[in-house]
Amino acid sequence: MKNPHVRDITIGGGDVTKVVIGEQQPLTLIGGPCAIESLEHALSMAERIKAITDKLGIQYIYKSCYDKDCRSSSKSYLGIGVEQGLEILSAVRKKFGIPVDCDISNVSWMDATAKVVDFIQIPAYLSRQTHLLIAAGKTGRAIHIKKGQFMSPWNMKNAAIKVASTGNQNILLTDRGTFFGYNMLVNDMKCFKIMKESGYPVGFDATHSVQWPGSMGTFTGGEREHIPALVRAAMAAGANALFMEIHDNPDHALCDAPTQIPLHRIEGVLTQAKAIYDIVREMPELEIENYVHPTPQRRSNA
Repeated sequence: MKNPHVRDITIGGGDVTKVVIGEQQPLTLIGGPCAIESLEHALSMAERIKAITDKLGIQYIYKSCYDKDCRSSSKSYLGIGVEQGLEILSAVRKKFGIPVDCDISNVSWMDATAKVVDFIQIPAYLSRQTHLLIAAGKTGRAIHIKKGQFMSPWNMKNAAIKVASTGNQNILLTDRGTFFGYNMLVNDMKCFKIMKESGYPVGFDATHSVQWPGSMGTFTGGEREHIPALVRAAMAAGANALFMEIHDNPDHALCDAPTQIPLHRIEGVLTQAKAIYDIVREMPELEIENYVHPTPQRRSNA
């Protein structure tokens, strides 16, 4: 289901595997524990996830974060810290030769992070932060922008434009759900087609999409049992990449315990995802003429 106006983007290369995300590229998984917990845990998770993606023929980018700034409570686990976290991500990158992805929430951390991380991730709550987006773009690294839960898919092109203003066109836009009242997220599967109008490929964040943000008072709840169905729907709707937070013992994870997918379940989810993705990738795009509105469409006013 190729949109000829959507560019391919490249993550990694050189001393790690090059991953290319686009309309006619193989499926990519961006995945790993929500937060870095230790060197041993990171290496173990990267090795075990990579073995599954290698088996299935899926491109892989390891994801984990050194600082989880947007937590429900001041007592929540924030992370292992910038210095130690980047050392661990560097070790994963070096040992397995795979690109790594990490959240960043502070411009002052950008230079150090860009020296290690192949894919700089802008958290959803910060997807409108101009200084952060421009600083990320200036690093020259590929940029992964999560769609704000409060943003329409047609407004996400403005976030991409801020990064692209630096000359950096390696941008992925990823949906992670939209607020539906208080403490609830829903996914609009039209978002993938709409966000592709920006000219950039799009991803689906399956695990954050099942969150109930702040619903437990001091932490975020969620329903991980819905992940497989949402993944199938997103692949059918045209997502170019899949994001999942993965843990070998999610009930005891240091953050996002209710929504991280258990490691032993990902092979089944990825097998279904790839089967649908490969079918959809070979389908022609079906264009249906739009209704001519008497007033300008909302997307034209973004």
